[in-house]
Amino acid sequence: MGEAARQVTTSKDDWFQIALETLIAEGVERVKVLTLTEKLGASRSSFYWFFKNRDELLAQLLDHWERKNTTAILERAARPADSITEAVLNVFECWIASDIFDARLDQALRDWARNDAAVARAVQAADDARIEALRAMFAGQGYPKGEDFIRARVLYLTQIGYYAIGASEDMETRLSYVGHYLMALTGRRASDEELARFVAYTRAKSDEAKREEG
Repeated sequence: MGEAARQVTTSKDDWFQIALETLIAEGVERVKVLTLTEKLGASRSSFYWFFKNRDELLAQLLDHWERKNTTAILERAARPADSITEAVLNVFECWIASDIFDARLDQALRDWARNDAAVARAVQAADDARIEALRAMFAGQGYPKGEDFIRARVLYLTQIGYYAIGASEDMETRLSYVGHYLMALTGRRASDEELARFVAYTRAKSDEAKREEG
């Protein structure tokens, strides 16, 4: 069977999704037209039907990361909350499901940034925006200037460090830590009702992910 017979019809989303998967799993160096062509079993010419060049695809991957991951943190940090522990639990939603905040994508961008100055600036800007949103969250709950910033940094950098070292526990173990993390991060004890709502939400997201996996 010749090469032309093996080629498949593709959409722009096909190219984008395989590029995203490759970026996360193998790094930006592997996000090349030839590599993606081989993975899709498509022709190189079909790539150029949807993208001017590799740089345009990379720019769209960067934009996707910014819209997905940074927006998730900013939106949850800005949600109305009756207490700082409820506010932090809103942010914790970002850490429990990849459809909200893709931790592997975040790490892939940080790896990419090591060798790309423009991406490094984008990552720094995202970090600054995320920390500022968390600072405003603490300030809105009555924490004084200075302390609000440090608590925001501790909350954010703790989680980013968690991803960086690849720490992981099963869901029940992680849930058992939540109240202690809240005390450490806020100096306040969460109510039983707040913790129960978060546990229920987390388990529902876990069940949803299992159903999607088949």
